[in-house]
This record gives sequence, structure tokens and C-alpha cells, in this order.
Amino acid sequence: MPATREQLMDKLAQLGIAAPTVDHEAVFTVEESRRLRGDLPGGHIKNLFLKTKKGDLWLVVCLEDRRVDLKKLEKRLAAGRFSFGKPELLMEVLGVEPGSVTPLSLINDSEKRVTVVLDEGLFDFDALYCHPLVNTASTRISPDELMTFVRDCGHEPVISPIDTREGD
Repeated sequence: MPATREQLMDKLAQLGIAAPTVDHEAVFTVEESRRLRGDLPGGHIKNLFLKTKKGDLWLVVCLEDRRVDLKKLEKRLAAGRFSFGKPELLMEVLGVEPGSVTPLSLINDSEKRVTVVLDEGLFDFDALYCHPLVNTASTRISPDELMTFVRDCGHEPVISPIDTREGD
């Protein structure tokens, strides 16, 4: 059974992470998120759940305005060809639905199947906002707190610049 939002909040509290959370309507896109959030200061993230042909799983966490060039990212990470992971696999591994992908879902990756990539631009902000396992809320966490959480979940994240597509 995947962790609940309440279990996630308990885990963050155990790590000394306050993680204030704002409830809102469900959001499925960056554009919807921008409309709803108003002026929450900080970095807002988006997440890509990716799979290679060999079956390796990746969670790319980047600033919401990044238009990710998957070919450049594949080369930089020496990962092989990326495709987006199917919703069933996302639920199986990270315990969340599409639209709710978040680095906080690593709480559910008990088998450590996912390689985590954090956009180096995330560390330019004092606060980051991500979903607390559901897309009906946004949780504030600092980049250092995010690192603490990811490592506590048993992952050593890859810190990388995230390239934008040609012409962007």
C-alpha cells in the first residue's frame, strides 16, 4: 500500500522538516498550477517519470519552466533512450497517479528502483513547491530539506543541469 499524505507528513516531521502545505483544486499541468497558486514565492517544480528500453527508471525533478530535451539528458546521464513511464508503472513504483508525480513519492520506492535527477537550478531558491502525493495540494520544502528527504528514502540524487530544447 502506498504511503498516504498523512504518513508522508509524519515522515517529514520526523526528519525535522516543517513542510507547510496549501490545499487547492486538482492541477494536472504547469499552466493550471500557475493560475491557482497566486504569488507563492519560490521555485515551482515539475517531474518526469521516465523509463529506458532496458527498464531503468528515472525521476527527473526540475523547475517548471524547463522544456526538457530528453536526447541531451539521455546523453548527459548515459541513460539510454528515454520514454515516459506508463501510469500503471508509476503507481506500482511511486504510488501516485499521473499529475501527482513528486520527489516526495520516493517514500514509496522501497525497492530503490528509481534513479533521481535534480535540476541544479532548484538550488537557486530558498523554497520549492511540490505535491504531497496528491495534486490537490502544494508543499513547501527547501532544497536542503529535499536532499535530506531523498537521501532518507535511500536515494543519492544526481545533480545535473537540465537543458531546454533547441530554439527555447
